[in-house]
Amino acid sequence: MAKLGDLAKLIRSKNAGSFWLTFDIMFDDEETYRRVIDSGAVTPESFAAIYKVSLDDIKFVNHDAARAIKISIPRPIFQGEMADADLYGGQQYGPLVEIEVG
Repeated sequence: MAKLGDLAKLIRSKNAGSFWLTFDIMFDDEETYRRVIDSGAVTPESFAAIYKVSLDDIKFVNHDAARAIKISIPRPIFQGEMADADLYGGQQYGPLVEIEVG
């Protein structure tokens, strides 16, 4: 087992407008990318469980040519609202780092 944070070249989150967050998981090589995809550790279902969002609200793409996984979800709090503790959405990727990949 390895953690996603140890396998990925880059894991990031950011705003995709004021109402959406997008997450990118990128890999250096095809072998590692395929290992993560084939493990089933990062799926719309696992993402829904981690971020407590409806499966219907998740936009999920395995981008083979870029060796990247891209996921977008509605922001739980709109950007700039009083309760928004992460104005740029850049701190939301944290739970992804700890995902166990077989």
